[in-house]
Amino acid sequence: MAAGSAIQIPTRLPLLLTHESVLLPGSTMRTSVDSPRNMQLVRSRLLKGTSLRSTIIGVIPNTSDPTSDCDDLPNLHRIGTAALAVQVVGSNWPKPHYTLLVTGLCRFQILQLLKEKPYPVAEVQQLDRLEQFTNGHKSEEELGELSEQFYKYAVQLVEMLDMSVPAVAKLRRLLDNLPREALPDILTSIIRTTNQEKLQILDAVRLEERFKMTIPLLVRQIEGLKLLQKTRKSKQDDDKRVVAIRPNRRISHGSVTEDEEEEEDHDDVVMLEKKIRTSSMSEQALKVCLKEIKRLKKMPQSMPEYALTRNYLELMVELPWNKSTKDRLEIRAARIVLDNDHYAMEKLKKRVLEYLAVRQLKNNLKGPILCFVGPPGVGKTSVGRSIAKTLGREFHRIALGGVCDQSDIRGHRRTYVGSMPGRIINGLKTVGVNNPVFLLDEVDKLAKSLQGDPAAALLEVLDPEQNHSFTDHYLNVAFDLSQVLFIATANTTATIPPALLDRMEVIQVPGYTQEEKIEIAHRHLIPKQLEQHGLTPQQIQIPQVTTLGIITRYTREAGVRALDRKLGAICRAVAVKVAEGQHKEAKPGRAEVGEGEDCKEHITEDAKPESISDTADLALPPEMPILIDFHALKDILGPPLYDMEVSERLNQPGVAIGLAWTPLGGEIMFVEASRMDGEGQLILTGQLGDVMKESAHLAISWLRSNAKRYQLTNASGSFDLLDNTDIHLHFPAGAVTKDGPSAGVTIVTCLASLFSGRLVCSDVAMTGEITLRGLVLPVGGIKDKVLAAHRAGLKRIIIPQRNEKDLEEIAVHVRQDLTFVLAGCLDEVLNAAFDGGFAVKARLEHLNSKL
Repeated sequence: MAAGSAIQIPTRLPLLLTHESVLLPGSTMRTSVDSPRNMQLVRSRLLKGTSLRSTIIGVIPNTSDPTSDCDDLPNLHRIGTAALAVQVVGSNWPKPHYTLLVTGLCRFQILQLLKEKPYPVAEVQQLDRLEQFTNGHKSEEELGELSEQFYKYAVQLVEMLDMSVPAVAKLRRLLDNLPREALPDILTSIIRTTNQEKLQILDAVRLEERFKMTIPLLVRQIEGLKLLQKTRKSKQDDDKRVVAIRPNRRISHGSVTEDEEEEEDHDDVVMLEKKIRTSSMSEQALKVCLKEIKRLKKMPQSMPEYALTRNYLELMVELPWNKSTKDRLEIRAARIVLDNDHYAMEKLKKRVLEYLAVRQLKNNLKGPILCFVGPPGVGKTSVGRSIAKTLGREFHRIALGGVCDQSDIRGHRRTYVGSMPGRIINGLKTVGVNNPVFLLDEVDKLAKSLQGDPAAALLEVLDPEQNHSFTDHYLNVAFDLSQVLFIATANTTATIPPALLDRMEVIQVPGYTQEEKIEIAHRHLIPKQLEQHGLTPQQIQIPQVTTLGIITRYTREAGVRALDRKLGAICRAVAVKVAEGQHKEAKPGRAEVGEGEDCKEHITEDAKPESISDTADLALPPEMPILIDFHALKDILGPPLYDMEVSERLNQPGVAIGLAWTPLGGEIMFVEASRMDGEGQLILTGQLGDVMKESAHLAISWLRSNAKRYQLTNASGSFDLLDNTDIHLHFPAGAVTKDGPSAGVTIVTCLASLFSGRLVCSDVAMTGEITLRGLVLPVGGIKDKVLAAHRAGLKRIIIPQRNEKDLEEIAVHVRQDLTFVLAGCLDEVLNAAFDGGFAVKARLEHLNSKL
């Protein structure tokens, strides 16, 4: 069938099986390959082939490749398209597959299937000619009137489109340059047709038959365009819609529906412009939005920037430029709300009431920048929500823990793919007002990375002198944040950059005392747990003495989170008893005595069993109410986790108790010392920081210089404490890193106890920094340290004299339970730490002449 100058395809072709699309000669198609035989064809033939012949494959339409190599091949379509593999791209997501770009060459007919594995190979017969056409009009006379008619419809269709589009102009040139016999396949692949229609064109081997089948498709397309032009509203010439001619995206008889969608989109743009003009945004923002809306009108919807611009404009319209809520400024009502939601926290409540009072006197007061610093579980986050409730404002929480990208704060620039505004602007969009309460949670846990420092980005947000013109990278216009009430929370200020800390008003939120925890448990935690577990106060009773036992023996924390979990465990255990009681009550033949005895084995009840008059009321257990006592605590929560071990660990010299501050609250800290024969070394263990190591060296130096004064000797009786003696200082809990200067007085007391052989009082704890001259300097965290000593059952606390002012922050009942010793020098510390004092032993010394 081929002439002398014809190009022949190989007689044996590997077959690529496709199901979703049909490749016609002269067209290009991109197809995904993920089935076993097709994948093997790509690996073995296309990727390993080195000649042009190896890139020619046969594409069989309307045939699915089996999902397993063991399955038999289905019936193959009789006619296929020989194709040239132009590009192969591999990927492993979401599963291994290849994407092929193939160009159709000619039709072929399968004569015989030669093999099926690892991929099908068939003997084929070429049906179309592949020639080097030098004259585009060579075959016009042979094709006759049918060809002319087809060419006329094709030109008419193309000229109905916008010739200013490069793809349309190129298609018009192809109609004149390509041979007529190639046009039916090419135009069929361009216009919108179904796969079944393409199969019919592919099966039409005779050229005359192909023309006859393609002409109705062109006529249908032309009629659709004419109908579209009639129904379209009158527009200006420069507002004409651009119809892009692309493979696999074509115009069809559904053009009326597409036109309706375009009209709806146009109406949406008009509505968007109306919203922009009627919005209350700033003059600068309005100018930018009007400029963007003009660009949007001239932009084809197929452009990726169209969706980005529209999303930007919709965000600008939704932002609350001037929309705000009215504050509730009644101080008495605010005090009631705060007292009902939170117990204690007097500093926080006082600061909120001060803000309300100033707002009554001045309406345009800028929102304060507060920072609540305290251990976990003391209610920093929940009090922020209560402040919003008190003021009648919207509340939005932004979690900053682990954030390491400044774009989370300032947003991404719109030049990037997937750009979006920062969390501040997103939060304003969510709440819909410009004066909400923003809680910046865990501001001390921000991190740096290659994407910038978010803490530096917060400098503009949390500065009252700058945030009235905060510029998000996505908006690229200023937004006023001055009416937003920012509340930051942190466990420590040590990790907050100084510049950021300087912009915030720091309010310390210390841990709770035992009495405060008891009140919080009975006012808030127990009712919440009862509600969550479906229980009522008539079914369970937890006395205050039991709550105190949970606090002292099962928890050791500054907050109340562990206490809340323990109460939840008790409620779950009681819920099991209640459910079992309901089950036994529902069965009439079962005695209730056994259930009552079973309850007594685990939970002691001080109330007698109530009689259940109505057998239909199954909400009550057999004995009511269930009283939780210490025996029940041991059955439910297990053995106590914490014991009072203070007196047991101070039964030998060389042990003292110090007080330490951690981000989790105050803690007591034991310091142990021992001596042994050696070379005069000081050994320090317990993961100590440099400051604490220096405190240990200061302590031993002061004791050596005052050894004669206090009659301190080593094992050999020498006043040189390090003479042939090694000293080992250990700080238990060796896995925990420790640092800070406040352990100085504790180390001195511990070493003085070691060298004097006297025991330190078992009820004494101490804190304070020392100097080489024996002075005691003030330290921080006094309230947390005192609360830790109070929790541990200690009675006497030695603190620096200059920390006396910090005792006013401690509750009165705690101060009444403790005795405070204010020390200005180490002499006073040693006198208070030992029974009977640690006075200087005066002894006359005689100077012997060496002459």
